[in-house]
Amino acid sequence: MTIPCQPGPWLEAYADNYHNDDVVHLHCHVQAQLIHAVSGVMVVSTAQGSWLVPSGHALWVPAAIPHEIRMAGEVHMRTLFLMPEAEPELGRSCQVIEVSALLRELIVAATLIAGQSGPRLPAMIELIRLELLAAPVVAMHVPVPCEVRLAKLCTHFIRNPSDDSSLDSWADTLNMSARTLSRIFQRELGMSFGEWRKRARLALSLKLLAQGASILEVALEHGYQSPSAFSAMFRRSLGYPPSHFRPGASPQGMSLR
Repeated sequence: MTIPCQPGPWLEAYADNYHNDDVVHLHCHVQAQLIHAVSGVMVVSTAQGSWLVPSGHALWVPAAIPHEIRMAGEVHMRTLFLMPEAEPELGRSCQVIEVSALLRELIVAATLIAGQSGPRLPAMIELIRLELLAAPVVAMHVPVPCEVRLAKLCTHFIRNPSDDSSLDSWADTLNMSARTLSRIFQRELGMSFGEWRKRARLALSLKLLAQGASILEVALEHGYQSPSAFSAMFRRSLGYPPSHFRPGASPQGMSLR
């Protein structure tokens, strides 16, 4: 992700608070957008799939990309809008980034002074630019394949994440070999069937944890035999225990690789 070197008048910033299950319906902007979750978890969906944006993270959304935002838990959202002329330097695809402690405070402060004149705003824009340049990108994308029949199975799994059907079972449903289905997953999604299912379960578990569900409830909902098995997978993937995503917890610095 690169940011324009000249800190021109490209910044707008807004603060919005939402309740659990609130939805910002499908829409798009003429500006590029950085959507930050100060608290809570957001699920942002486009035609290309869904991104989970937990607290401590932000999603970069290029201009003119239709997207929908669903809230999991009480969400305090802070949004930066970048003017269209900045977008070619910032990337054409959605991506989740880690938000450093400094960037978090800059985003919050920007909502208070955006639109004002004076020397403080350009200095803040430059700091935001530098922090975005340094922000690690994390894999919070749950892609949906273009192949219609496979997309239906993936959507069914997202709605029923405890479903433990095997690759062979999915292949039988689609009247193809497991090897062919495996190739389709790699070609369309860039990952294996097992990797996709693990990522989908992990992403969906963040929603439930943010809503206050117990680790036992989340483990059983997502097909794990015990809370310890779920917690071990969660810690291996994120580097933090699932308790860090419970309401009131602060998962600052978490990284999904």
